[in-house]
Amino acid sequence: MFGNSILLPMDEKSQKNHLKAYGITYWVLDKGYKGSWLLNYRGGSFLLPDADEIRKECQIRGVSFEVVSDAEVQQILAEISSPSQNMETVALEKAPKVAVYSPPGKQPWDDAVTMVLTYAEIPFKVVYDEEVLSDQLLLYDWLHLHHEDFTGQYGKFYGAYKNAPWYIQQKKEAELLAQKLGYAKVSQEKLAVAKKIRDFVIGGGFMFAMCSATDSFDIALSADGVDICETMFDGDESDGGYQAKIDYSKTFAFKDFVLDRKPEHYEFSTIDMTEKRAVPFENDYFTLMEYSAKWDVIPSMLCQNHTSLVKGFMGQTTSFDRDLIKSNVLVMGECQINGEARYIHAQKGKGFFTFFGGHDPEDYQHRVGDEPTDLNLHPNSPGFRLVLNNILFPAAKKKHQKT
Repeated sequence: MFGNSILLPMDEKSQKNHLKAYGITYWVLDKGYKGSWLLNYRGGSFLLPDADEIRKECQIRGVSFEVVSDAEVQQILAEISSPSQNMETVALEKAPKVAVYSPPGKQPWDDAVTMVLTYAEIPFKVVYDEEVLSDQLLLYDWLHLHHEDFTGQYGKFYGAYKNAPWYIQQKKEAELLAQKLGYAKVSQEKLAVAKKIRDFVIGGGFMFAMCSATDSFDIALSADGVDICETMFDGDESDGGYQAKIDYSKTFAFKDFVLDRKPEHYEFSTIDMTEKRAVPFENDYFTLMEYSAKWDVIPSMLCQNHTSLVKGFMGQTTSFDRDLIKSNVLVMGECQINGEARYIHAQKGKGFFTFFGGHDPEDYQHRVGDEPTDLNLHPNSPGFRLVLNNILFPAAKKKHQKT
């Protein structure tokens, strides 16, 4: 059959490899073709031009596709545009330039986003503090924050790992980098990085963060000019009564949180629900919200999936306390058992950010030294699909990127 378009179905039964389907869509845009994202149509399918090289690429990567005629395309688009259907067609115009903020020497499996981008064959550049501080973020549309600690407390690993060679080495490397970049302390250097990332978003960039990068980013911004680090982290005592000096107006997502004062406690603040949640493993799921695709286009894009129920997974920052989330921030995924937020999004200035709790959607309780996840075993992962929704969001026609 010779048609005029290729449909990548994204429903549960038709698509052999959901994750690589995003990679195909990115590859098509990168080649200069245009495409469409069919929100809520068969799990958020992609409509692409028909070309031999696209068919071949789908076959090579093991992505299911259907060739559809002009008449069938018109029928699909008419169904989507009907006022009775909660669906929408979004034009995809340009492959976004993707950067991953990650320290040198990290293995791809240390970070779920790096891992899924590699698996989906979506190209990205790794950037770190030197690149950020020299304004190289201006070269990119989309930035992922590795599960970093922007507070200068070395991930609060002190209690369990202060004598571990890798911890000692990482602390030393961070201190040397801070000195090289002209800062007396790691906390001051990380704050400068967080401010550059803040400015990237306000200027129109898209930032995605998982695990401890989410809350530590906001904490660093809120503690601008306040020493919240104890002696073992920065060589001097913290400011007395520093909690009262925290400025919540400077954060992206969170308010009214209380910082954790214990250096040996593997926790930053009351934002994270890891120790408060009491959700049994077998019941640990979160539900994606349903939005009006025609009116709430952005959250609809970010929640596209073949299921609305997604397996939960842990991290240093597993999920977010609903009471500590600012009113302008959208909770797109929540655990029904305790109401915790797992997946949140908002506009900031001209740009956008999404925070996703947890470390690895297919590794329930990832620990230091665990074997890496093999995504060949999880080609249809709903949790990893949420990451890739965020990657394609900047490709959408600008009229859709308004809240």
